[in-house]
Amino acid sequence: MYSFLQRLGRSLMLPIAVLPAAAIITGIGNALNAMHILPNVAQFFTIAGTTVLDQLGILFAIGVALGMAKKNDGSVALAATIGFFLTTRVLSPSKLAVLCNINKQDVDTAFNQMDNSNVFIGLIIGLIAAATYNRFSHTELPMALSFFSGKRLVPIITAFFSLILIGIMFLVWPYFYGAIVAFAKWMIGFGPVGAFLYGFFNRLLIPTGLHHALNSVFWFNLVGIDDIHKFQSGDGAIKGITGRYQAGFFPIMMFGIPAAALAMYHTAESKQKKRVYGLILAGAVSAFVTGVTEPIEFAFMFVAPILFVVHALLTGLSLFIAALFHWTSGFAFSAGLIDYLLSLVNPVANHPLMLLVQGLVFFIIYYVLFRLMIKLFNLNTPGRGDNLLKDPAVDKSSSTAGDTSTTNQYSKIASDILEGLGGKQNIKSLTHCATRLRMELNDTSIVNEEKIKDSGAIGINKNGKHNIQVVIGPQVQHIADEMEDRLNE
Repeated sequence: MYSFLQRLGRSLMLPIAVLPAAAIITGIGNALNAMHILPNVAQFFTIAGTTVLDQLGILFAIGVALGMAKKNDGSVALAATIGFFLTTRVLSPSKLAVLCNINKQDVDTAFNQMDNSNVFIGLIIGLIAAATYNRFSHTELPMALSFFSGKRLVPIITAFFSLILIGIMFLVWPYFYGAIVAFAKWMIGFGPVGAFLYGFFNRLLIPTGLHHALNSVFWFNLVGIDDIHKFQSGDGAIKGITGRYQAGFFPIMMFGIPAAALAMYHTAESKQKKRVYGLILAGAVSAFVTGVTEPIEFAFMFVAPILFVVHALLTGLSLFIAALFHWTSGFAFSAGLIDYLLSLVNPVANHPLMLLVQGLVFFIIYYVLFRLMIKLFNLNTPGRGDNLLKDPAVDKSSSTAGDTSTTNQYSKIASDILEGLGGKQNIKSLTHCATRLRMELNDTSIVNEEKIKDSGAIGINKNGKHNIQVVIGPQVQHIADEMEDRLNE
């Protein structure tokens, strides 16, 4: 499970890289709109940015599929795309209304979340597509169907597996959604403690997408709370109460998440700091300015789940403190700087400046806790351990791969490593990161470590009876490609 989560976390680096840019573009639009400057331009930026953010599910489906497959191949990305759109479209209210022969408004509200932003569906489909590629990408069909053999078979089988997923989700999704809504309604009567529970589960449910069910109870008019609309309009608002389910997010998104990002940067390996800096800085800026936290959260959510639990607890604590002291603020988009500045002139806000004081305290708490836990538990946050980021310079160097002497050099190293591993019949799967080959073997006891080290490998790390890592260096991409060619022969 640990290895699986590590690979899943690394797979998310690809889609995560585009989110900060989308968040900042959205923030520009919101800022222009708030200042009533160039309304058409503001709308352009807002639509452009939110369009990307609204595609989070499909982005994650493709990223997970490519990252979890044995080889980065276009067919697995195509399979994930087909599976995702098939699942979300069939389970959309408009399609279900036709299938069930009922009016669209009679379709269970749980299926309103079946759109391109559904991260949970994206993760599941990405895993299905990757598993299908790993199992069927080399399958040979009878002569009459040979056109559909190998990689062409992957999207087809993924589509059929998606039909099974659709059937399962059609039966169980409304119950999960209903249970979350019922749980949220139960929290309402607990005052600040209810705010703590809401904040905690709001973060904890993010990977499943079911946090939207919680939000619908507290933020909208599902049971009469309607926290966002009442705060923005003032209709039915109670000063010091309205906004309690929003205010506590400002210290987290504006201060806590950037502090977590800083801690991850400071604990990255020295050679990785420059690469981590690019990823972390963009994510921290988008969290502070716009309140979009996914670029940072997904960077550690799966590779260091204990940190994500701590993050959820601290979010609950922040909402509890703000609710306890009746410090209230609100947002129209998310709890970033832009919405915070707008809330300062909102008459419904109550002591909103205290949220800045709380935010500074939470900045220190996040930074100290994250840095301490990363070091203490040796967590594989970006730029550490097995979670090393690739060097763009290495990718550029691939253009010289056509040089015969270089190719022959990598070919010889790959052959020696393959022989030292016990031959291709002993290798079940092969992947790599920025510097290491990662393999699942049938039996690690037959590995000839001396042979592998003589090939030029820097080190070897065995993990149990079946997993092994061979430390190569920045040229690992070329050696991995050579080994894959031999495994596919």
